Amino acid sequence: MRVVVISGRSGSGKSTALQALEDVGFYCIDNLPATLLPSLMEQMWQNRDKTNLIAVSIDARNLDSDLAAFPEIISTLRKRSEISLEITFLDASEATLIKRYSATRRKHPLSTSEIGLEEAIHRERTLLEPIASSADMRVDTTRLSLYELRDTIKLRVAQRKEQALSLQFESFGFKHGVPLDVDFSFDVRVLPNPYWFIELRSLTGKDKPVQEFLNSSPEVQKMIADIERFISDWIPEFKNNNRSYVTVGIGCTGGQHRSVFIAEQLADIFTKKMENVQVRHRELSV
Repeated sequence: MRVVVISGRSGSGKSTALQALEDVGFYCIDNLPATLLPSLMEQMWQNRDKTNLIAVSIDARNLDSDLAAFPEIISTLRKRSEISLEITFLDASEATLIKRYSATRRKHPLSTSEIGLEEAIHRERTLLEPIASSADMRVDTTRLSLYELRDTIKLRVAQRKEQALSLQFESFGFKHGVPLDVDFSFDVRVLPNPYWFIELRSLTGKDKPVQEFLNSSPEVQKMIADIERFISDWIPEFKNNNRSYVTVGIGCTGGQHRSVFIAEQLADIFTKKMENVQVRHRELSV
C-alpha cells in the first residue's frame, strides 16, 4: 500500500498537490490529525482491495502536540513492510506567501487579532519543522504556476514506481537565488560563458549553437563527468537509506546557458541508468 503525506506552509500549494494526486487515482484526505494516521493506515489496509493509493494532507491546523509527535508516528509506520510511505513538503519564500494571501484575502489559519500575517507565517515554519525534517522531497513553489505544480506532483510523485528512486536535475541562475528544494547544488559559473558572445546571448542551453559551443570545451566535459561520477557513487547510498527522491541543482549566473546545457546532459546520461529521471529549468519556465 502506497501512502503519500502532503504537507507545507499555508499558501504553498498543498490543495493543488492533493487534487493532482486525486486526479490520478489516489484516495485523498485533507487536514488529517497526525495522530490519526496509524488508525487510518490500518483501516485502509483492511480495505486495500478497493484502493492501495492514499494521499493525506497534514498541516498547521493540527494540534501542536500532534505535530511534535509526527516523527515518532512516521518512524513507527515505516517499520511496517506492507506500507510504502513518503512525505512531500511544499514551501515558498515568505514574500511569495504574503503576496498570495494578500491577493486572495484569505485568513491565515494561525493569524488572530494579535498575530498578523507575517508573524503567522513565521510561526508556521516552526510548527511544521517536525514534518519538514522528515520529508523525502521538498518542492519550492515560489516560481511555480498551479499548472507547473500539478505537473511536478504527477511526474515525480504519482508516476514514481514503488521503491524506485526519483532523480531530478534542476538548472537555475544564482542571481535569482538558490532553489529551496535541492539536495545538492553544483556551481558551474567557472565554465566558459556563452552570454559574452553576441550571437549566443539570446539563446539557451537547449539551442544547438550553444550546445556546440559548450561541447567544444574540455572544462565543460570534465565538469559533467565529475558530477556524473559523484551522483553515480552516492545514488546507491540514498537508495539504501530508503530515500525516494533526490534533486540536483545546477547553477550558473542567469540560468539560461551553462546550467541548462549541463542539466540536460546529465538527465540524458541518467535516463539510460534509471527509470524515473526528470529535468527542470527554473529560469526558462518563468
